[in-house]
Amino acid sequence: MILILNGVAGSEIVLILFFVLIFFGAKSIPGLAKTMGRTMRQIKDATADIQSEIKKSGADMKKDLNLDGIIKETSEEIVRPLDQSIEELDNAVRYEPRKPNSHIPAMGKPVEVETVEVVETDEVKEEIKEEIKKDEGKA
Repeated sequence: MILILNGVAGSEIVLILFFVLIFFGAKSIPGLAKTMGRTMRQIKDATADIQSEIKKSGADMKKDLNLDGIIKETSEEIVRPLDQSIEELDNAVRYEPRKPNSHIPAMGKPVEVETVEVVETDEVKEEIKEEIKKDEGKA
């Protein structure tokens, strides 16, 4: 209301009120004021309802879109390959070649071999011959 009367001086307001009194009469002015008050209240309520509906639909759209979930999934998709690359680089930096095993001889060095002598005694030879004869008899 104040914005409407921003450029109007005090004497002009008195003049406007005088013309309203003349045109509508003293009896109808309270009814007009009451009607204008109701109309302004209805406009204000309608505006508040529209604003609340817009806020609700915006919240519903945000729920439907699930922006938080999408952002989280996308960031994980981006971070996962980067973490793998970092791990591979870290492994490459910390790489230590295998040390040659001490039990495997290096090329060009002589190998010491322990020799075992097999001695057959007469008793062992006889036992082997008897087993051969038994096997031939069964066949």
